[in-house]
Amino acid sequence: MLQSDRWIRKMAQEKKMIEPFVERQVRNTEGGKIVSYGLSSYGYDLRVAYEFKVFTNVYNALVDPKQFHEDSFVDIKGDFCIIPPNSFALARSVEYFRIPRNILTLCIGKSTYARCGIIVNVTPFEPGWEGTVTLEISNTTPLPAKIYAGEGLAQVLFLEGKEECEISYADRNGKYMNQMEITCPRI
Repeated sequence: MLQSDRWIRKMAQEKKMIEPFVERQVRNTEGGKIVSYGLSSYGYDLRVAYEFKVFTNVYNALVDPKQFHEDSFVDIKGDFCIIPPNSFALARSVEYFRIPRNILTLCIGKSTYARCGIIVNVTPFEPGWEGTVTLEISNTTPLPAKIYAGEGLAQVLFLEGKEECEISYADRNGKYMNQMEITCPRI
């Protein structure tokens, strides 16, 4: 069952499921309008942090998940990130998530970026997983694309199972457990 804003708020307050937790949609700041973040009707819009790893082909490397070369990325810190045409960047969420044993999440991109040809890809947050979320941001356009740090990037939907899973991500000692920074592929 998809969970509502009331359930998300309760879990954030009682179980520290999302930290920091913003109890309402934020659409404006002192600096003006922003891509919204915070609690929504049936989800939570996470923010992208101020650090990015932008893919580059400067070494003409092969992209291989079993032998991934971290020098395929250029590290950028700042209020925004420019993603080259037909390329991608990795980033992380501002928020730290603690997923209960009976919950699975799906994370999908926000419509503001999707309408600009920006695709956000995140795998499900499995029951028992916790950490900051590594986000893959693809620029599908033939033009450079700008991503704003500290603003909304993707929406997390919380799906509740009828019972707790038998073996959680934490029980399996998942390789991306407790990640605090942008995490490249691991085998």
